[in-house]
Amino acid sequence: MSNARLYHIVKTFLHYGLDEMVPKKMLPWYAKFGRFSLFWLRNKHQNKAIAERFRLAIEELGPVFIKFGQMLSTRRDLLPPAFADELALLQDQVTPFDGEMAKQLVIDAMSIEIFEQHFTDFDTTPLASASIAQVHTATLIETNNTQEKVVIKVLRPNIDKIILADVKVMSRIATIVARWLPDGKRLRPVEVVAEYKKTILDELDLNREAANAIQLKRNFQQGSEYDKVLYVPEIYSEYSHKNVLVMERIYGIGVAEIDTLNDLGVDMKLLAERGVEVFFTQVFRDSFFHADMHPGNVFVDATRPGDPTWIAIDCGIVGTLNREDKRYLAENFVAFFNRDYRKVAQLHVDSGWVPASTSVDEFEFAIRTVCEPIFNKPLSEISFGQVLVNLFNTARRFNMEVQPQLVLLQKTLLYIEGLGRQLYPQLDLWQTAKPFLENWVKEQMGVKAVFSKIKENLPFWNEKLPEIPDLIYDYLKAGKESQQHQTLLMQKLLNDQAQQSKHIIYSVISAAIIIAVAIVFVA
Repeated sequence: MSNARLYHIVKTFLHYGLDEMVPKKMLPWYAKFGRFSLFWLRNKHQNKAIAERFRLAIEELGPVFIKFGQMLSTRRDLLPPAFADELALLQDQVTPFDGEMAKQLVIDAMSIEIFEQHFTDFDTTPLASASIAQVHTATLIETNNTQEKVVIKVLRPNIDKIILADVKVMSRIATIVARWLPDGKRLRPVEVVAEYKKTILDELDLNREAANAIQLKRNFQQGSEYDKVLYVPEIYSEYSHKNVLVMERIYGIGVAEIDTLNDLGVDMKLLAERGVEVFFTQVFRDSFFHADMHPGNVFVDATRPGDPTWIAIDCGIVGTLNREDKRYLAENFVAFFNRDYRKVAQLHVDSGWVPASTSVDEFEFAIRTVCEPIFNKPLSEISFGQVLVNLFNTARRFNMEVQPQLVLLQKTLLYIEGLGRQLYPQLDLWQTAKPFLENWVKEQMGVKAVFSKIKENLPFWNEKLPEIPDLIYDYLKAGKESQQHQTLLMQKLLNDQAQQSKHIIYSVISAAIIIAVAIVFVA
């Protein structure tokens, strides 16, 4: 199957003339001979640009490659703009599989007794169909006989085998690209495919998605001022399994339906600004952010047009940041707002994102060279996400290691900014984000942060307090024993040194006597 699939992929690539991406002069003789041997596979789309042909080939290769292309479109740090723009057009519209089969998969996962007792009105016509799963509507009958409208997400049958086979072929192609494409090393195709493999395998476990959604929902029920701006559907985990997910049905408006939102009188400026706030709240307050917020996963609750709410679904991909990454990232953003490139360079070195041997002066100059032309435009016209991409590109020239958590964050920021400006083109993301970040940095590094840290550590200190006298005694005792040991060792060294000195003196005297006797004898 793998070899047949490989032939189909090669045939598709050649039909779209993608072999032109590799200059012929760089190919060895056997590669040129192999291409000549496939003389019947010619470019059938010569009138189209190479980037468009690449996107069409991905579409033709099916669901797994489409999802890979979608992921690749977010890696603008690796792709030329034309390719990134084309791949962003990929739509995950996949032919659904048989609804009766989907129903049987649900029954097999839950058992027939649970399904018949708790579910009715299962619609075998899917509500939506994607590359990995499809969604069906049903009614959930709770134990108290209340009824709830739900959707049931079902993984495609044998999708794991299909994905593993395709990823294996992708890995082969990535190895070839890394070796023969002019930009192969810079594009890092092998690492990109490995990253995709990890991401898509995570999405094959719907229990993981359920846990992520529950966590995200809980984070926005903490009582802060941002809590009502993001809604996450209820998850019915007691009925969910690895290949089946049951959740509340929501009735939102797709965030891409701009005309509908405008007709309803939704406050687009407020909605766009709330999207930015939601992103930064997830990243800096919660350290847990939805990392797949493309238009298909984001809806709007417009029941109150003047107070709209974002709705997020499909939490299969999430990102996390540790405390140090959050602090360095926030300070980086604030330094960018203030165009303090020296601090940006120093923060990259201090965080370990670039080697400690990096010249801060050279790095600062490189960042300034890239960013100053961008800042000549009005702030409302500057893409925050694009600035981040340019920064990572510059840092990579200084041997910055790929930070997976930053790649996810960059991708999510590009999504959020794109959605925000689609809703409200005048959105000034900089002005919206700057007060939030400055306040966060102040809270993390000011007097309030010190007291918060003390409060956080008090239970631990309280637990260890009774042990402190014993620890002090053990320390002093160990110090005294160590001092006695050092005294004995020093005395031994002095004695050894004295003995060696005596041996040296005796040797010198003996040598002098021998030399004197020899001189007398010769005379």
